[in-house]
Amino acid sequence: MDDRRSGSALERADDGIVAGRAMDGDVAAFAVLVRRYTPMMRAYTQRMLNASSDVDDIVQDAFVTAWQRLPELDEPVKVKSWLMRIVSRKAVDRLRAQRPVLDIDDVEHPAPSHASPPRIAETRAEVEALAAALRELPDGQRECWVLREIGGYSYDEIAEELDIPVTTARGLLARARKYIIVRMEEWR
Repeated sequence: MDDRRSGSALERADDGIVAGRAMDGDVAAFAVLVRRYTPMMRAYTQRMLNASSDVDDIVQDAFVTAWQRLPELDEPVKVKSWLMRIVSRKAVDRLRAQRPVLDIDDVEHPAPSHASPPRIAETRAEVEALAAALRELPDGQRECWVLREIGGYSYDEIAEELDIPVTTARGLLARARKYIIVRMEEWR
């Protein structure tokens, strides 16, 4: 009974407390982090790679790395961004290794149940147009766009992640945005 209450309390605790306990070797605390952040890490990785067979492997690998590197976490309260950086690096490494074409055509964005069939068809066509536009971007521009627009990374984080200068990251992102805006003009 006591364990159940402490597990419940651990589930409700903020990131700093949970990460701090995990850093002290508390496996149950690390399990809370895994449950808390797996959905977000999976969604991010899915959008980066658009390869469902690799997503779970990459997220699992990210958590293994996180467990091994927990002592390196300087600020436990920032565990979310730390985990996202780890999974992002794993995803970028996989992209670089495979150099696949990101195909967002397979990503379904279900419309609300009250949406009309024409609206559903229009939404799917818009998603297909965005997927086509992203496929046409050079790898560097696409990576910057995905990290910024889907991952929510800052310019500094993008530069660090891709190992490029911040000015290069800004330039690649600006070109990617300009291309997407022009390409998606009919959908505005």
